Amino acid sequence: MENKKTIEKVIEYIEDNLDNQLNLDDIAKEAAYSKFHLNRVFLECVGCTIYQYIQRRRLTVAAEKLVYTKKPIIEIAYEANYSSQESFTYAFRQLYGCPPQEYRNQKVYIPKLNKAELNCKLVMRYHPTMKCEVIAA
Repeated sequence: MENKKTIEKVIEYIEDNLDNQLNLDDIAKEAAYSKFHLNRVFLECVGCTIYQYIQRRRLTVAAEKLVYTKKPIIEIAYEANYSSQESFTYAFRQLYGCPPQEYRNQKVYIPKLNKAELNCKLVMRYHPTMKCEVIAA
């Protein structure tokens, strides 16, 4: 279960640094894993890549700010680490199905991805064509 503890540590690191610039090299260094292996293990345990997790978490926090604050959308976009309102709007629409202004006008906050809590168990599964496969159960 060393992988589970590592992924929990990675999630904590990401959550503590959501407002900062995050990249896979720094996260992998923090976890003491190669970035390729870390991304594979993260995908198995969480169900999405590290990049997808970071993006969805930032957009979820942004959605909360849209509903509960009066901050300008451009400011929320910058806080979510987007370089422009256009790129933020595009990503937001992909996840929430509507642009940020429309979401704000609805005045209903619906989180798309809360902080991941791991309940994964790594299981060895035998396949006749392979020796074994590690999967998240």
